[in-house]
Amino acid sequence: MQGSEIVVNEVNFVRKCIATDTSQYDLWGKLVCTNFKISFITDDPMPLQKFHYKNLLLGEHDVPLTCIEQIVTVNDTKRKQKVLGPNQKLKFNPTELIIYCKDFRIVRFRFDEAGPESAKKVCLAIAHYSQPTDLQLLFAFEYVGEIYHNPAKKVNGIDPGGGGSGIGSASGQQTPLFETYSDWDREIKRTGASEWRVCSVNEGYMISTCLPEYFVVPSSLADQDLKLYSYSFIGRRMPLWSWNHPNGSALVRMANIKDVLQQRRIDQRICNAITRSHPLRSDVYKSDLDKCLPNIQEIQAAHIKLKQLCVNEPFEETEEKWLSSLENTRWLEYIRSFLKHSAELVYMMECKHVSVVLQEEEGRDLSCLAASLIQVMLDPYFRTIVGFQSLIQKEWVMAGYQFLDRCNHLKRSDKESPLFLMFLDCVWQLLEQYPAAFEFSEMYLTILYDSARISLFGTFLFNCPHQRVKESTEFAISKNIQLGDEKGLKFPCVWDWSLQFTSRDRLLFHNPLYIGKSAPCVQNGAVKTFKRSKKNYSSTLRGVPPALKNGIISEQEFLPRRNSLILKLKPDFLQQTESQSNSMEQYFRDWFAKPVDLHGVILPHISGTQIKLWKLCYFRWVPEAQINHGGFITAFHKVSLLADEVDMLNRNLRQYKSNSSLQGSCSELDQSRMYFRANSLNDTSEAPDFLSSSFPFSPVGNLCRRSILGTPLSKFLSGAKIWLSTETLANED
Repeated sequence: MQGSEIVVNEVNFVRKCIATDTSQYDLWGKLVCTNFKISFITDDPMPLQKFHYKNLLLGEHDVPLTCIEQIVTVNDTKRKQKVLGPNQKLKFNPTELIIYCKDFRIVRFRFDEAGPESAKKVCLAIAHYSQPTDLQLLFAFEYVGEIYHNPAKKVNGIDPGGGGSGIGSASGQQTPLFETYSDWDREIKRTGASEWRVCSVNEGYMISTCLPEYFVVPSSLADQDLKLYSYSFIGRRMPLWSWNHPNGSALVRMANIKDVLQQRRIDQRICNAITRSHPLRSDVYKSDLDKCLPNIQEIQAAHIKLKQLCVNEPFEETEEKWLSSLENTRWLEYIRSFLKHSAELVYMMECKHVSVVLQEEEGRDLSCLAASLIQVMLDPYFRTIVGFQSLIQKEWVMAGYQFLDRCNHLKRSDKESPLFLMFLDCVWQLLEQYPAAFEFSEMYLTILYDSARISLFGTFLFNCPHQRVKESTEFAISKNIQLGDEKGLKFPCVWDWSLQFTSRDRLLFHNPLYIGKSAPCVQNGAVKTFKRSKKNYSSTLRGVPPALKNGIISEQEFLPRRNSLILKLKPDFLQQTESQSNSMEQYFRDWFAKPVDLHGVILPHISGTQIKLWKLCYFRWVPEAQINHGGFITAFHKVSLLADEVDMLNRNLRQYKSNSSLQGSCSELDQSRMYFRANSLNDTSEAPDFLSSSFPFSPVGNLCRRSILGTPLSKFLSGAKIWLSTETLANED
């Protein structure tokens, strides 16, 4: 990074602690705080490490300021510790600095040989710049302002505001951002929603500041009616169309109607309009997400407990105790709730042919997650890389998910809640269960989660599109930037992955197990379907009563156990007759009994051990949890080699058929879609030495939980509740 990134403070002769029980591996170098990140610059080679996944924006030892959770300064001799807030004074000279990151990393520096005053200044600078008081102080504004004044200072030579050409399908397809009328119109045509139209009533955010300028509504609703109805909805958030099923059923999101007197009348008119947009004029099914799903406070509490478990708890505990602690976090329970409820709504659209309305108080939290999951389960397009990115743009970024508050970029929001992470975790569960159905890998999902905490990108920086326009316009005026016809400043887009990774490294985003639509499995000349094994089939019915497994339903066992997908029905299902309840159970039984159609509906296994902890995301920085030469990556490596050999054979076959020159074949060899490539056909080479369960990340240089060199770190952690407290931990003299 050049130009807009400036060094704020630095200190020499700093020691970065690597190992927990010895200082022999520690690195010596310079600790630097910029307005974008903290960096540790060293000439020492990293010990115990043979591989590092390189981010073009961040060095090996860098942490973006927006990824910092807490900063703790310690003085060994005075036995003092303090959590540093912004604009706070530090009355002692720190001997060490411990940085707790939002991605569960812990990084520790020692100042034994550094100048005391310099060490104090760099600690205060990190505290100040990592906890800005205003949105416009985030690095993205500084960067974009600099680019408008001096285009030569683009990061990696790329224009801000790119549409995501950095990664896409083989055809180079770009990610639609849904900022324009045409993007929405194309999505209507793609899903065959002929009775719906793009509405421009909110152009210039004239109606609602938390809706996009363009969105889709029933064709039978006139703009004048929409304007009138909008006053009755919380945040003036009118109903938003999300997706259409081929059978005509629509998925719609809606905020609560606050006008009690008008509630029934407006509700009826909206539902009638949705019914008229259905070719069969089917009923509308409403799901009240606030009653069915955990709220944002419960999800945040579960995340804090999960963080404490993964970061603070020693791994010496018995597996049984650790697993019970994991269960007590309720994180996996909430994952199961979202997957289960989404599957039930898939049934309503797929089997009952009714349109589904997701109702939520403001319609911009739980409905983002539920609407996205339903579409991932129903539409194979959203299981491709470009499709998945367009889904996030449509259902999160443009629909007004409050990234600024929920991600707590300014470190002062009491509205923090990791719903976006929970969504990625739910998608990972589906990817884990149906690996051949997804074009992207779990590395892609993890890096996407990390990218939400890099303050260069505008994608995950704001609470709504209007906030981006308003704040960036104010910033432009203050910096004398001429916007012309542009609606606010154009920030770099996270979907332009070339800003962060080389084309070679981006190959890790691709899942070698993915079966594309044009690539059926051929065996002995016949096209094969993918059948579920008997073992998997029986495990999907784990939570179902024995009588159901045998095809007989007895009276006393009619309601299945708690962890079954065919659960005791939620309040909004109790209105259904017994025959409708039986119909839902039958649908799930029939679906799980058939071979999986990778390009059709996929439903989650949610019983017992089917919901797992996403280890790559939560354990990658924990040295004790790393398995050298182990983890899923070993299978990923072997499958990649096999897929590359198949590609090689196809290339040879094409060359043989077309009698093309050898030179043409050589240029094709460089076009492999795999990160791990076969050296030749029947490649039997061993897995690379650097593979581990943390790949492509390395936990080396991140702390274990034990005490280090006299610092009572473990006691300090458990006593201070480090993730919960921002108060001073010791009284200063």
